[in-house]
Amino acid sequence: MIYTIAGLFGIALGAMRAKKRGGNWADMAQYAAAHGIAFLLAGFIITLFIHRAAL
Repeated sequence: MIYTIAGLFGIALGAMRAKKRGGNWADMAQYAAAHGIAFLLAGFIITLFIHRAAL
């Protein structure tokens, strides 16, 4: 569940960041995808650590 929230947060952050820099829809989509993947991966790693620590 953490990785889903982190991915959605990354998508929103990436789109806002591109819009702030004056990008068009393609720029916003690219930033959203890149940030979404990065945050999703970080959330997945955090989830793994939490799960392993609970065992």
